Amino acid sequence: MNRPQDEARDAAIRVLMMPRDTNHHGTIFGGVILSYIDQAGAVAALRAGCTRLVTVAMDRIVFKAPVHVGDLVSFYAEVIGRGRTSLRVCVTVEAERRDSGERVPVTEAEVTYVQIDPQGRPTPLPAAP
Repeated sequence: MNRPQDEARDAAIRVLMMPRDTNHHGTIFGGVILSYIDQAGAVAALRAGCTRLVTVAMDRIVFKAPVHVGDLVSFYAEVIGRGRTSLRVCVTVEAERRDSGERVPVTEAEVTYVQIDPQGRPTPLPAAP
């Protein structure tokens, strides 16, 4: 999954980390980051033509660095695989430190989504754009 850091790429989402999201150590909860990973992956899936989807898996999540209050966190998402009803998205996370502007790799994950119909049953993905 190791994707090169490229300043020209567009983030699926960017979030300024706030005090409400901290744990007792004063860093951002891992669960908060996981929630944003899910949202960023969904953005990529929607851009790939999915209309109704659910998250079925998040794989290989290892936190490499903490995220602090005031960091601007970018979530980059790229579709890396398509099945008949499912889509795999790689999401990489990078924190920009408020004081120094340094960019720090935080984590990455592969997220699997399944396209569903209104009754919640898997349904074929639309043709790739």
